[in-house]
Amino acid sequence: MAGNRRVDGRNGGETSPIRLIAVAVILIGLVLVSLRLLPGSPFESSAAAKWGDTGSGTSDRPTGAGTDRSARQPSSPSPSPSPSLEPLPFVAKNLDLDIEGWYSWSVLDRRTGKIIGSKNMGETSTTASMIKAWIVADYLRRAADAGQTPSDAKLADATRIIRDSDNTRAEQFYNQVDRDASIKRLISMCKLTDSSVAPDGGWSRTALSPRDTARMGNCIVTGTAAGPKWTKWLLNEMKLVRGAGDFGIRKAFPAAEQKKIAIKNGWIDRTREQEMHINCLAIGDTWTMGVMVKYPINMGYDYGMKNCEKITEALLRPTS
Repeated sequence: MAGNRRVDGRNGGETSPIRLIAVAVILIGLVLVSLRLLPGSPFESSAAAKWGDTGSGTSDRPTGAGTDRSARQPSSPSPSPSPSLEPLPFVAKNLDLDIEGWYSWSVLDRRTGKIIGSKNMGETSTTASMIKAWIVADYLRRAADAGQTPSDAKLADATRIIRDSDNTRAEQFYNQVDRDASIKRLISMCKLTDSSVAPDGGWSRTALSPRDTARMGNCIVTGTAAGPKWTKWLLNEMKLVRGAGDFGIRKAFPAAEQKKIAIKNGWIDRTREQEMHINCLAIGDTWTMGVMVKYPINMGYDYGMKNCEKITEALLRPTS
């Protein structure tokens, strides 16, 4: 009946039961969604719980610059400090020793390349037999580069040059490595900065500084001088130096350590200069060292040989 129908005044039509049900469903849905987003509600969603109260009295909800993010983000492990190197057995210091004449020293840290030494470590002296370590190394490397293996007799000669400081055989080897051309290779290959070829071309008057002596030792122990094939052999020969040439740097160490230190020393009386020139090269596990002394010729060899040891002793780090 037309008189009993309810008219919807908003749209000018009738409101059907179906439309009323649809509106009710929508309203209920909105209420449920609101309940899911309300923290603490029984219908709370996992998303709402994530940003809500944790129940422990703290909140993970972002609150600005003062928010502690450590609770949300795993902390990165602190980097482990790099292990420090064991100190060298030497302490850098200015020496004031009761030594007649001129003396100088230098130590190279093989692990870092750092060089310490006396203020005059760049001054030179004539090498005498100390240069024989390079001459033998140069001969062995060049032979290997040429695809040659020295005969047993030649190796025996090299042993005599290193262990016993044989001058005659050293001169023969020096000729075979083209004399001053060999010293020029030494300066170039071992990156020496202070040294020079002898004016007369002789090996004995090659000019080296203690700093370059330490560099030459490093050049030997790293394999640059003798090459990969012969370096171990040469270092072993240098550890077996005997007789008059066994003095200086390694004598300052305990007996057990001396056997591990490779050396080559030089000693000569220079009548032209009226001086004794005594030189010491030593190669340790982590270091190389050069010590040189010059003093009046009438004081003899023994004075300088003992002073090489004395200088080393004064530089050794205390063990206790």
